[in-house]
Amino acid sequence: MKYINLGQSELIVSKICLGTMTFGEQNTEQEAHIQLNYAIEKGINFIDTAEMYPIAARKETLGHTEKFVGSWFKEKKNRDQVVLATKIAGPNRGMPYIREPLKFTKKNILDAVNNSLKNLQTDYIDLYQLHWPERQMNMFGKRGLSEVDASWEDSFHDILITFESLMKEGKIRFFGVSNEAPWGLMRVIEEHKLNHLPKVQTIQNPYSLLNRLFEVGLAEIAIREKVGLLAYSPLGFGMLTGKHKNGFIKGSRQELFSQFTRYTSENCIKAISLYEDLAKKHGLSLTQMALAFVYHQEMVNATIIGATSLSQLQENIDAFEVKLTSEIKDEINLIHENIPNPAP
Repeated sequence: MKYINLGQSELIVSKICLGTMTFGEQNTEQEAHIQLNYAIEKGINFIDTAEMYPIAARKETLGHTEKFVGSWFKEKKNRDQVVLATKIAGPNRGMPYIREPLKFTKKNILDAVNNSLKNLQTDYIDLYQLHWPERQMNMFGKRGLSEVDASWEDSFHDILITFESLMKEGKIRFFGVSNEAPWGLMRVIEEHKLNHLPKVQTIQNPYSLLNRLFEVGLAEIAIREKVGLLAYSPLGFGMLTGKHKNGFIKGSRQELFSQFTRYTSENCIKAISLYEDLAKKHGLSLTQMALAFVYHQEMVNATIIGATSLSQLQENIDAFEVKLTSEIKDEINLIHENIPNPAP
């Protein structure tokens, strides 16, 4: 395993981060603990979760993921060996059962942090993230921008003041954003520089062979400003394993939750077929090639992987050892030029 500073912080994290959003929906508490144990054994010290998990989000299972991680901490007594990240849910996602109104007010942030600390059975969160922007924008598969919420432009200032107070209390150590666009990332950087408020350390956005939009605009900001990309969905909800080419596998996320269509468009299927042929040509599995592509990008601080079985987790971790040749990279780019970003 390789390790790196998280953003510009002193936190040292593994280049692979264990994602946990299946815990409590597709994975039982026991299965979650098995995955966590295996990840630690393989050198992973970075765990990412969220208050709204598991996915698909439901009132009945809200908070189960954090609670499963918390019970593991209690059992193992190893909290100081792990870099722990979680997220506060934002508005516009139809989840009034979390809190109402679901906005990034000071009270909501304080309530969310305290609830996560309770669920996770810890006194502090290493990386606290805004799960998605509060403003209207194009995210989660939406192309184009049709509405700009001008009233939201000063909100980052208030959010960072709240984060600063939480850092002084020791409840959170650093903060990051997620599902952000270039404007939002630059705004939090601007607040840091102009008003001496906490610096954003990470941005958690999708990045895979099917979605390379981070390379447009955000990559330059991330590299120049030293904001680490936490790349999520590197396998496109499992589509980049090739296992669904003859129909969704029973019990898989795609089969269970038909509302997740981001990676199942006609162009996605075409691109996946081409990538699978390319991987076979070079003696690799599609999973290996897809993960290796993300793992070793300069702008990627850590890659978030998730699994529903231990065998999947093992394969995903082992793929870190795969290095892509310049020839494979060139051929990947040719496919990308013909079918660019089919899963926005």
